[in-house]
Amino acid sequence: MSIIENRKAFHDFFIEERHEAGIVLEGWEVKAIRAGRANIKESYVIIRNEEIFLFGMHISPLTTASSHVRHDPVRTRKLLLHKKEIARLIGKVERAGFALVPLDLHYVKGRIKLEIGLAKGKKLHDKREDEKKKDWDREKQRLMRTQV
Repeated sequence: MSIIENRKAFHDFFIEERHEAGIVLEGWEVKAIRAGRANIKESYVIIRNEEIFLFGMHISPLTTASSHVRHDPVRTRKLLLHKKEIARLIGKVERAGFALVPLDLHYVKGRIKLEIGLAKGKKLHDKREDEKKKDWDREKQRLMRTQV
């Protein structure tokens, strides 16, 4: 079940591979995410010291959750993957010119997971081509409905 989807990523990048990662969260963050107060649009993924981190994910704290703790809504969060997956992603990002982009925040068996994509940036003409294709598909659907 999806919580948040990053549609902007599909507009700006070609997604080659998808990987599911766990996130290290605090208790107030889990409560806020369950209440739908998270945003991954401006977030990005970086590799440091053979570990993967999520930057820029904004989680608005609830006023009812632990008022004595000082909350940082955009703190850096560590992503949890197997060592082999991390090594493969490091190789692709450093050698092949790919980037890691957060795509989707969702539940798996009650736990919050983040789907990250191995992505290559789109040029402006690629974005225009995609827009033309979507418009044509929409037009085809409209024509098919009127003929039936």
